[in-house]
Amino acid sequence: MPHRSVRNRVGQFGGWMPQNRRVLRSWIARKLVQAGDPIANSTNWHSVIQDFRRLIEEVPEIYKGFHEMFTQIPPEYENDPTGKPQVKDYMSMLNLFDVIISEAPEWHYDPENPMANDLVGFPINAVLDWPMGTDAGYAMFISPTVNAQFKKMFDVWSTYLTSYASTAVLSDAENGWFSPSALGQLPNFVETYICDPDDPSGHYGFTSWDHFFTRLFRPGQREIDAELVDNNAVVHSACESAVYRIAYNAKARDQFWLKGQPYSIIHMLNNDPYAPQFVGGTVFQAFLSATKYHRWHSPVNGVVVKTVLVPGTYYAESPTESFDDPDGGDQHDPKDEGADPAGPNLSQAFITSMAARCLIFIRAKDPRIGLMCFIAVGMSEVSTCEMKVQEGDAVSKGQETGMFHFGGSTHCLLFRPETNIQIDDQYVPKDDTDSPEVHVKAPIAWVGDKPYS
Repeated sequence: MPHRSVRNRVGQFGGWMPQNRRVLRSWIARKLVQAGDPIANSTNWHSVIQDFRRLIEEVPEIYKGFHEMFTQIPPEYENDPTGKPQVKDYMSMLNLFDVIISEAPEWHYDPENPMANDLVGFPINAVLDWPMGTDAGYAMFISPTVNAQFKKMFDVWSTYLTSYASTAVLSDAENGWFSPSALGQLPNFVETYICDPDDPSGHYGFTSWDHFFTRLFRPGQREIDAELVDNNAVVHSACESAVYRIAYNAKARDQFWLKGQPYSIIHMLNNDPYAPQFVGGTVFQAFLSATKYHRWHSPVNGVVVKTVLVPGTYYAESPTESFDDPDGGDQHDPKDEGADPAGPNLSQAFITSMAARCLIFIRAKDPRIGLMCFIAVGMSEVSTCEMKVQEGDAVSKGQETGMFHFGGSTHCLLFRPETNIQIDDQYVPKDDTDSPEVHVKAPIAWVGDKPYS
């Protein structure tokens, strides 16, 4: 039966999902045991999961799609190393969803490799890992009706993640976010972020998972150099991120679903009236890692001329990759240590035209920059984009403009073709596997002569 799959999942790019496939299979197996029998439990599911079941069962094309997304998975990819079936049908899927939306993500502790980052930061993405790669799954995950139901489910999950109960995973226990293993992946956490390590609760002063996820830098961290604060010719990084791609002469409309995923400006900007001004311009894209800072900051001094929230997809990924392990081995051989440990995810550009996102158009003070656009793109899970600015607001470079709530995320800075933007060489990827790290508020580009060394 025909199928498609994405080899490099969004989650593996940025530490959101384990690179070792065995870890992911083991996590799914434990969750299946925790969830229990889907038929027996279904009457006790949360109402939003009950609604999801009704949607699947009452709409013929969705019922067909949610059956076929499981039957189209090739047999060799269906079982874990012990031969036990993994997620096989939509009832098992919904049963797992019911468990997941009442939990916050734990840190994954592996006693055999205690300093490894094997975080399952996208638990729903993990459940949908194989269905996302099928033709039927692709069709379902671009459905506005299905995505609207995911949004309802995420709203319920968000209520939990903003509650005090979600601090259960904020502890120094083995699977806690303040365990030695976790803090090994969060270097200088106490010195870097506003927190209280002496908090008697053990939660470091955080009142919810969301509070922890959207944590703030301490004063003095990531500040803009004084000599650049009033220099309107300099563009600064909007996010703590790693560069994915820099593209020039982006087309108005392009075949973003094909291999390489070229940028498609009109679709990225959701057919906005400002979109034609960016055709032929420059795109700077960078992604945010799971353990990093998730707030956005203005890249320039200027004025916000427009903000737009764009509803979109959560689990639609590029259809151009395959199940094959890039090193030629069996990606799901129980002896295989894991697939593509460093490969970039080619869906990064694809989702800029598909995923839930927000647009912030800013008219920079320097007329040589002029109108530019910041795009925040949510990827998987809750993926909420919260804007803190509105039309007419004056913004200063480094000023907070919004944040991502729980979920993967990438962002773009768009410049018009007449903006002769010069990107700092240290942030230009050398090849497809190079992802230069860039601190939020760091100078990354300029117009005119380079104003800093």
